[in-house]
Amino acid sequence: MTTTPPSTTPASAPPALPALPDATTQDGTYPRPQLMRSHWHDLTGTWDFAWDDELEYEHDDVPFSRRIEVPFPPESPASGIHETGFHPGAWYRRTFGASELQAAGAPAEAGSAPGRVLLHFGAVDHAADVWVNGQLVATHTGGQTPFSADITRLVRAQDGEVTLIVRAVDVPGDVSTLRGKQDWREEPHTIWYHRTTGIWQPVWLEWVPSVSIESVSWRSDLTTSTVEADIRLSGPVAPSDSVNVTLTHDGEPIASTTVQTMGECLVSIRLVIPRQLNGQQYEELLWSPDDPTLIGARISVQPHERDGAPSDAVSSYLGLRSVATSDESLLLNDRPLYLRSVLAQNYWPETHLAATAAMLQREVELILELGFNAARVHQKVEDPRFLYWADRLGLMLWGETASAYAFDSKAIGALVSEWTAVLERDCSHPSIIAWVPLNESWGVQHISHDPRQRAFSRAVADLTRALDGTRPVISNDGWEHTDSDIMTIHDYEADPATLADRYGSTVGLQRMIRGFGPAGRRLSAEPAEPRAARPIMLTEFGGVSLDTGTSGDWGYSSAHDAASFETQVSAILLAVGSAEPLAGFCYTQLTDTGQETNGLLYADRSPKFPVDRIRAAVRG
Repeated sequence: MTTTPPSTTPASAPPALPALPDATTQDGTYPRPQLMRSHWHDLTGTWDFAWDDELEYEHDDVPFSRRIEVPFPPESPASGIHETGFHPGAWYRRTFGASELQAAGAPAEAGSAPGRVLLHFGAVDHAADVWVNGQLVATHTGGQTPFSADITRLVRAQDGEVTLIVRAVDVPGDVSTLRGKQDWREEPHTIWYHRTTGIWQPVWLEWVPSVSIESVSWRSDLTTSTVEADIRLSGPVAPSDSVNVTLTHDGEPIASTTVQTMGECLVSIRLVIPRQLNGQQYEELLWSPDDPTLIGARISVQPHERDGAPSDAVSSYLGLRSVATSDESLLLNDRPLYLRSVLAQNYWPETHLAATAAMLQREVELILELGFNAARVHQKVEDPRFLYWADRLGLMLWGETASAYAFDSKAIGALVSEWTAVLERDCSHPSIIAWVPLNESWGVQHISHDPRQRAFSRAVADLTRALDGTRPVISNDGWEHTDSDIMTIHDYEADPATLADRYGSTVGLQRMIRGFGPAGRRLSAEPAEPRAARPIMLTEFGGVSLDTGTSGDWGYSSAHDAASFETQVSAILLAVGSAEPLAGFCYTQLTDTGQETNGLLYADRSPKFPVDRIRAAVRG
């Protein structure tokens, strides 16, 4: 690994770069918004499709007889399949050729510039195998994380049609996989929903030079006015190859440095932003919900002169901000911040867990319009394009993963592997202010009396801190905490007066934390005295259902008409928002989802009472 010392010189003119999109003002369609090139090609759309209920087919004998709209899961109406039964296997096929490769950036004439063709998948649930022209090019396990394949040797721009085949395996009854809210029963019940099988995020092509930028992660330190970038390169890296990083604000350079790779694929660069050394103006560039300033970044690779290889260049962005906790408060940029959050399932009637770029943008906008400053996307790792809009528009997020339901070696390995990949993918998004690897003891149901499960909870929390020490970690959201930086509580009490009494008194609240919580679960799973000096938040409450008279409607409590629904929700929000010992809350939930009709909005995103009155209730 190559590391540069801090630069204290003013920003210098960067090397000439190819035309690149501005990552800070992109339109939200690019599948990887913090590492953008000038060209890419979307492979979503109509594909051939087949179920494989017996998991019996090979890639060369699949009886493709149906058509599906990718990336919508086959259980969803938007896919054109809309079959919600048990289907453990699914096959996909499509072709592409020279025009798609050229749209992805490949040169029109073979050999005119050395480079590689990459095939990217945003997410495939749960295990995937990928063939190109009959050759296996990728295998991946983990339904929420991206993977890629170098398919250069199998495709040539002038060779005509290329055949892409994908197999997805997602066994409906396997409770050791990270399922989240996907029901193990054939029909959804209570808080669980229809399954999401197969491809559910973008599939796309990208041409890159021989030496290319594979990933970048950002960290900022407000006390030293520095930004650190870890840049991973792929390809034959020579000691004399160099990497340039230039940071910009409103198109003007604010810091720049160049370092030789010394032949290493991981290059760590540290830049001082000179203007941030002025303590009277440094807050002007900080990211916050009220002023979500994004810093643009250009990263380029200048290879050692050989074979006329071109430079690689990408556009990225970051936010300058810090997140920490004090004894009683969540701190953003070292200032106390009250969290007004909403639980978001990010599930749509027509597309289920998948979404278009426009839907993801609108979801962020809706949450902000309702008066919330944060959201907890529940039991789901969301598409990076959603994170981009949260970054750009100023919506804070809790980063959470889907849970397994079992505690065994497979579930432990799945969570550690997939959560590590999630942290690597999302650690640079300024909107994410906390990590939640476990929720309500899902997958660790006996944590209160099983020392192995407590050890696992502590280990995952510490793994999270080791991989990203810049955010608070909640070891097990809701109850039975082991080592959480924020004490979080789930309480679906329907009586506002009881909520006001329960959370309005510091003495009473601390007594509850040392014992049993509202759900009859201990709030601390550790046998020793729980740590008291940390912020306390009510991170699930409300859950009021507007009873439509439809059989199967479900909520934690119910109101029988729109007027009583508004009265009940507003009173609950007022009681919780007025509780001085609390550092914030997360209301359940944003939208109706399936049979769970306890949203502030209907499933079609229309409000159950006027938006201005919802906003007034949220903000007190």
